Amino acid sequence: MQKIKNSSLLITSLALAGAIFFSVALAKAQDEKQLNGTEHRNAVSTFVNGLLNVAEKEKLGIGEEVKTVAQEQSDAKEKVAESIDKVQYRSKIKTLLIGTDYKNIGQLRSEMVKAGNRIDQLKKILEKAASEETKTALQGQVQMLEQEKQKIDDFLKANEAKFSIFGWFAKLFNK
Repeated sequence: MQKIKNSSLLITSLALAGAIFFSVALAKAQDEKQLNGTEHRNAVSTFVNGLLNVAEKEKLGIGEEVKTVAQEQSDAKEKVAESIDKVQYRSKIKTLLIGTDYKNIGQLRSEMVKAGNRIDQLKKILEKAASEETKTALQGQVQMLEQEKQKIDDFLKANEAKFSIFGWFAKLFNK
């Protein structure tokens, strides 16, 4: 009877150690293709500069609207980058045990909704643009923001799907 208990304990311990090893190895592989806060800051800075160039050319009419969208996206840049970094660089053991950083995942989701609203605003502004040069520039900026939003959506999906032992329990308290 004692041998069966010891064997069961050994098998359970080996299974747990294997799960931890596999989870850490998988997390490292995923980290290599994940985005980070610095990458996001750079992409948004490029986007904002492009919008400000369009606003400078279109001082009358849509220029102010474009500046407003650029300012809103610039203001959100730091918050999003910090949330990405907090989720990205969370302790692997902590993630394995209690799951991903649901607070920062929620903040990122909220900011992605706002980014979607900004994309819609830019598309409406695009319809008002008079010159083809402005339309082309705005279309490029809309595509850039959509790509960045898609990267973050992919990041969110990857981090929400991470395996955790007690994640279901942690979710009960985060709601």
